Amino acid sequence: MGQYPGPARSDGPWHPVGGRHLEVTGEDRPLRIAVVTQHFWPENFQINHLVRALGDRGHVVTVLTGKPNYPAGDFFEGYSYWGHDTDDFAGAKVLRVPVLPRRKGGGLRLAMNYLSFLVNARLFGIGRLKGDFDAVFCYAPSPMTVGLTALAAKRRTGAPMLIWVQDLWPESVAAAGGVKAGWVLRLLDAMVLHIYRGADRVLIQSAAFRSHIERADIAPERIVYFPQSVDTLFRPLSPSDCHEEGVMMPDGFRIMFAGNIGQAQDFETILAAAERLLDHGDIKWVIVGSGRRHAWLAEEVERRGLSDRFALLGQHAEGRMPRIFAHADALLVTLRGDSIFSRTIPTKIQSYLACGKPIIAGMDGEGARIVDEAGAGRTAPAGHPEALAAAVLDLYRLPA
Repeated sequence: MGQYPGPARSDGPWHPVGGRHLEVTGEDRPLRIAVVTQHFWPENFQINHLVRALGDRGHVVTVLTGKPNYPAGDFFEGYSYWGHDTDDFAGAKVLRVPVLPRRKGGGLRLAMNYLSFLVNARLFGIGRLKGDFDAVFCYAPSPMTVGLTALAAKRRTGAPMLIWVQDLWPESVAAAGGVKAGWVLRLLDAMVLHIYRGADRVLIQSAAFRSHIERADIAPERIVYFPQSVDTLFRPLSPSDCHEEGVMMPDGFRIMFAGNIGQAQDFETILAAAERLLDHGDIKWVIVGSGRRHAWLAEEVERRGLSDRFALLGQHAEGRMPRIFAHADALLVTLRGDSIFSRTIPTKIQSYLACGKPIIAGMDGEGARIVDEAGAGRTAPAGHPEALAAAVLDLYRLPA
């Protein structure tokens, strides 16, 4: 199996990580950029790398964000609802506004988390964007409501606004089980179309997003494919050089999942695949991460009698992840079988590829296509535990 050379980078003028300036400004000089994102360092999101890279290239960055509480749902140490409202990250000034933490609650608590950032950013954040800005850059995973805050920042600064779309709303919300009421989905869809139309450029992390964005009746040239990049800390490492991380690992053939433990990640299929492999006692499932379903997963592993097959290692700092990946025999990515997820490329795929480990992708669409075309591992249809188990066995049986 060939080692994948690394994730594609945009070759257009939009890729700040590639060292080019933002063409939308018409300027060829260091820029003042206001980044609007509900999630930011010390939470682990792609926008952290982008802000660092912009600063490295001489741009002056101000980040408007919330208090960190993702994915566990509680404020990170040193943060609370009030206080600690400024930070410095890689030379960027970070302006924080209060948010209601996600906690372990259901959809209502999550909606309150989203709305608290939307309201408090307007009350306590937008006015702190002082001086002239050349661009407003909005990072938009869930919640897409962050786009409304970015539009307010655009009005405040008079600068063009670019939005980097990571999830397709409202379909991804419905698919993850968060919203079922038709009138709510229609309201969210109208909001999203309003945001797309108000943006000067809509950047998409997957080429398959284009048709969804085109529903907003905006000019095709305003939609730009802007794939995920990966931090250079993700690289192949030898397990012998990562002894401290090896101590926490179970013995055996390790299938490792890293990231959010949520509804969309379809752990039901992972558990069912593990049950089909009980005759292979040395196949172990290592789960590195946290999320709203972490407690459920721990209980389900015990209930199904899989405690000797699963190791739940919890959340770890991003800087440690390549050293943890070094001890995997294969890296696992899964998504539910909803059609909207078939257009999405999970961020972890780029990190997995950069570390040079075989990948097992239990998903449909774009993510599976990338793994197949790169010759980077094995794929199985979403929601099919038999096929996922077969993909694991296929790698397991390869000569060492």
